[in-house]
Amino acid sequence: MSTNSTYVLEMNHITKEFPGVRALNDVTIKVKPGEIHALIGENGAGKSTLMKILNGVYPAGTYKGEILLNGLPVELHSPHDARVKGIGFVPQETSVIEGLSVSENIFVGHLTGERGVVVRFGELHAKTAQFLKECNINLNPRQLVSYLSASQRQLVMIARALSMNPSVLILDEATSSLTLDEIGNLFRILKHLQQRGVTCIFITHKLSEIFEVADQVTVLRDGVVVAGFDRGRFSQDDIITAMVGRRIDNLYPVRDSEIGEKEVLRVQDLTVPHMQVAGKNMVEGISFSVYRGEILGIAGLVGSGRSEVVNAIYGRTINSGRIFVEGREVRIASPKDAKDNGIGLVTEDRKRDGLLFNFALRENITINSLNAVSRLQILDKGRESRYANDYVKKLAIRTPSIATMVSNLSGGNQQKVVLGKVLLTKPKVLLLDEPTKGVDVGAKYEIYKLMMELVRQGISLVVISSELPELLALCDRFIVLAGGKIRDQFTKAEASEHRVMMAATLAN
Repeated sequence: MSTNSTYVLEMNHITKEFPGVRALNDVTIKVKPGEIHALIGENGAGKSTLMKILNGVYPAGTYKGEILLNGLPVELHSPHDARVKGIGFVPQETSVIEGLSVSENIFVGHLTGERGVVVRFGELHAKTAQFLKECNINLNPRQLVSYLSASQRQLVMIARALSMNPSVLILDEATSSLTLDEIGNLFRILKHLQQRGVTCIFITHKLSEIFEVADQVTVLRDGVVVAGFDRGRFSQDDIITAMVGRRIDNLYPVRDSEIGEKEVLRVQDLTVPHMQVAGKNMVEGISFSVYRGEILGIAGLVGSGRSEVVNAIYGRTINSGRIFVEGREVRIASPKDAKDNGIGLVTEDRKRDGLLFNFALRENITINSLNAVSRLQILDKGRESRYANDYVKKLAIRTPSIATMVSNLSGGNQQKVVLGKVLLTKPKVLLLDEPTKGVDVGAKYEIYKLMMELVRQGISLVVISSELPELLALCDRFIVLAGGKIRDQFTKAEASEHRVMMAATLAN
């Protein structure tokens, strides 16, 4: 590593424009060798655009400004160019090759080494096993990636970036799909790399992660650098204020409505069979109730059965058991049955099964409620537009118009569109699976306020969140799952992170 510069990386006066939009405006960021540098900001602030420039996705010539590595100017014309120059990139979007093994995915592009064109798979798997052991990443080198979970695929991408021995590693929301244990392991890997002199640019929406690992913080807002903090000199209030441009005194709104006495949802002996392993259940014998205007939190580690519970209630998976809505037993064999009985679901992955990215905002909001926007089975465009505009206003969705393609919205606004789509069905019970996953702190605050408004209206919420502070602050009562079973349940007054984790880590 060169010692001619104080900084291993400098991005000076970067300006990037798209048709009609200036995504970055005169951005300068400087990163010291071996530093873990957090780059934060709201969705749409320009973080990913800046990192795509550094990774060569947006090549030299498509933006103004300069990039220096170890004090020397470089021009990056492709991601391959960036890798050769020591820049590793783990993007926000999962990018793996389904039909190949873990080994092949990690070393794709350099499978044969220096010995020709023949892949020696025994050597490749042995090399991968040793490499994963050194990185403390628990994956089977021979396993096909198509059988891996979302968090395991994320680890494959991280391992792929590390396999190139980068001097600068970019992690763009790399923890969004990881379990708590995997996040802890990733931070240990980062500390180990830091000791070896590797520099990391770390993008996250989770403020707790910034305080845990970041040496320096740069805040972007609307494509401009608005603040920079050294470790020990930043606070949560300072960071939030810089990100959203205003002070938020309390990130978690205080409930100002009472929980009703009427039971709205009751689940009895819910069991969900394993989709791939015969004779094994993913959820077994779960029973609970939810009352009018109550927020019930479902806690547990990834794989505990949380998502399986809400997907079963919504009729998305095969299950057995009994479901009662307002005291009446209902049969739910499909999402249509759930909607017809007043149950709505916001799924964990809005990109996979929450939105139609080839349609505009208007169609995405109304797609689940075609009867409401039709007359005699003919779509009423005027009515559709009125409903869409109504929810844009109610949910404070930031968009040029309802005709804007949903793919062009920020993550937080996309999540609000998903919420609008579900709320238009007028649910009595709303199931929220990771409702603030991948959204910035400003959008989280708005979603939290919306949740409090919904319970004020008497809607009952069942919330899953991997962010324990969020869950503990918002919910009135909790059940904790481990191994597909309820291991503990308690009220808000009895709740603590320690109690949740004790129950969540119980063995079967």
